[in-house]
Amino acid sequence: MSGKVVHLLRHGPPARTGLLLGHCDEPPCDPTGGLRGAVPAALTIRRLVTSDLRRALVGAEVLAADRGVDLTVDRRWRELNFGAWDGLAPQSLPRDALARFWDDPETCPPPQGERWSSLRQRVGSALTELDDATLVVTHGGAMRAAVSITTGLDHRQVWALDLPYGALLSLRIWTGDSLAGQIIGLGSGVLS
Repeated sequence: MSGKVVHLLRHGPPARTGLLLGHCDEPPCDPTGGLRGAVPAALTIRRLVTSDLRRALVGAEVLAADRGVDLTVDRRWRELNFGAWDGLAPQSLPRDALARFWDDPETCPPPQGERWSSLRQRVGSALTELDDATLVVTHGGAMRAAVSITTGLDHRQVWALDLPYGALLSLRIWTGDSLAGQIIGLGSGVLS
């Protein structure tokens, strides 16, 4: 059983970095999205999917045009919704509340924010619909949720993954009663 291979690419740097950018529609720092050169030319891409947030969408549009492939916008690939914390610097938040969130994002989500299980559910739903050789331009949290779903790693383990802007993660995924997979490639990111 060979499964399908999907590639997840974290968007390029946003205009403002160092903030909790969840559903906040922050533009990219580069008018082309900053993703040129982030995907090796030899990587076969038959379809491109992107989050609808501008920091992902702009770069995805450039990649789709460069590769001559169709682009599908799918809101399920958005970042975790940080609710009342969205767009804020972590150091400006109450330390104890932020520590509780990082320790247990399921029972201690940000105020008016999304629980870890909700992110995993929507990303899992989106993963089942991907075809082989699909590239998804998305966000660090959504990428970590995909790894958690396919490998069984918990939030602490996947949040330990270093996924800088422009990081490319390749997964081989098998579908059946549940999703299972393995990481087959992780690029460290080429963007500053």
